[in-house]
Amino acid sequence: MAKKLTTMTTEDYSALQQDKEKALDAARLQIEKQFGKGSLMKLGNGTGIPGIRTIPSGSILLDAALGVGGYPKGRVIEIFGPESSGKTTLALHAIAESQKKGGIAAFIDAEHALDPLYAKGLGVNIDELWVSQPDTGEQALEITESLIRSGAMDVIVIDSVAALTPQSEIEGNMGDSHMGLQARLMSQALRKLTGTISKSGTCLIFINQIRMKIGVMFGNPETTTGGNALKFYSSVRLEVRKIETIAASGEDATGNMVRVKVVKNKVAPPFRKAELEIIFGKGISWSGSLLDAAVEHGLIQKSGSWYSYKEDRIGQGRENAKLFLQSNPDIAEKVDKELRTLLFPKATPAEEPEKSSAEDKTEKPKPAAGILAAGLQSAAIQGIAQKQTAVQQDKKSGGTGEGSNNTESQETANEEELF
Repeated sequence: MAKKLTTMTTEDYSALQQDKEKALDAARLQIEKQFGKGSLMKLGNGTGIPGIRTIPSGSILLDAALGVGGYPKGRVIEIFGPESSGKTTLALHAIAESQKKGGIAAFIDAEHALDPLYAKGLGVNIDELWVSQPDTGEQALEITESLIRSGAMDVIVIDSVAALTPQSEIEGNMGDSHMGLQARLMSQALRKLTGTISKSGTCLIFINQIRMKIGVMFGNPETTTGGNALKFYSSVRLEVRKIETIAASGEDATGNMVRVKVVKNKVAPPFRKAELEIIFGKGISWSGSLLDAAVEHGLIQKSGSWYSYKEDRIGQGRENAKLFLQSNPDIAEKVDKELRTLLFPKATPAEEPEKSSAEDKTEKPKPAAGILAAGLQSAAIQGIAQKQTAVQQDKKSGGTGEGSNNTESQETANEEELF
């Protein structure tokens, strides 16, 4: 005999939804009690997930290709490509831009090949740059983990993944086989680092080299070192290729034209490209990138060989227009702001509103950055708990009620001051 189908009324459905909400609320309270407030939240309520903060790349064209105005903070970035294609130059520009905004940067020089004079020419403040030249891959990644856990770093560059040599390989003999050691090292390190990177807001940039796969008949035989873990954990992967050498007729080369392709992007649409001028000793030509982007979006008009901005001619020929922008930084800054407003309307920082009341003008003390704040808070809680235990022992041993109450009120006041 066939079963009778039951239809759910609107009242039954509403009651079922209320039961689900009560059950979910009870589960949320249990989770927050066990793991802390904010362990479970709705994505769209804006309680704990901020917008994407970025570090400018040094080129408006590359910022546009990245889609969010620069390298996203709290993420893993991989820059790879052939030799002398501009990988380290891009990473040093990220450090320079971060320092201009007051950020703290570190460079893990696993290749032991960092040129301080070149870094200074790119705009890096070498007096404020933290540098480490580790002996082994394990040492490099341990140093990186300690810096990230401090919560003080804005950007860390590791140059390069291929130079992160496992300790057992260094201690072994030449010719010994160490199959998969580096891949396992990278996989373990990234498993440990990704959560801390997100919480601390550090931008971790890995520079990587390419190798050729043997026996590949069809498709691209190139691959990157360090296994597949970095490909999965990276939010952005940039492929850098040299496309031509910049040289005037009959003169020595002055730079390279490179093409940067965003082969992976978790924060914006991927597969965008940007062509950049890298001038020897100076890095990315910001004026060339600004001029090309402004012409592309109609902020600067090009008629024949003449360039014009707001009906005023700024130069005949590309080089003269670049010189005009370099010699007039106020106009260049104005063009840059107009471009960023046009390209990144959501990412353009709004002006801070003026505080009206005297209470708002009083700045609240800022907590320690990142994971460090949690450590300090935990230590404070433990100290208060120990003091309260001592007070209770004094009560049992015959302390006066008035003295105990005074001690308890003092501890409560100390607790309020700490938090």
